[in-house]
Amino acid sequence: MRFSIPSTVLRGIQFGLLIFGAVSSFAGAVIAIAANGGGMPLAYLEGSPFDSYLVPGLVLGLIVGGTQLAGAVGLVLRRNWALLASAVAGFGMLIWIFVEIAMIRQYSVLQTAYFALGGLEIILVLGMLGLVPKLVSGTATEIVRPGPHATD
Repeated sequence: MRFSIPSTVLRGIQFGLLIFGAVSSFAGAVIAIAANGGGMPLAYLEGSPFDSYLVPGLVLGLIVGGTQLAGAVGLVLRRNWALLASAVAGFGMLIWIFVEIAMIRQYSVLQTAYFALGGLEIILVLGMLGLVPKLVSGTATEIVRPGPHATD
């Protein structure tokens, strides 16, 4: 049984997730920069290369938020690079969460939520490329079709 969702629906969901990721990254960056962490203790940064939340805030806003926004803009404008930008945004969110946990050595349920956001963005890209339904319902032979010169 194949489960398919129209690409316009996938694109709309992806757009919403990317906008949410961009807005929340920009808000987090403003708080990190303007309020030096917005209540997060500076002790969280001990052992990291940072003595304030300025650089992490800039990375969060410019890189994480910027790639999220770029993916959303690419989808709206239907650019050829939109899915690539969306995948980069999803992986960027995952990397941000991994590095954040490694640096501050603290856990928050928000980290799980944003990790899920990045993962879902990647899954939606795969869905728009037509790969997720094949991976979910297909067999390995349907996913990888050997060429005419295959020996197996």
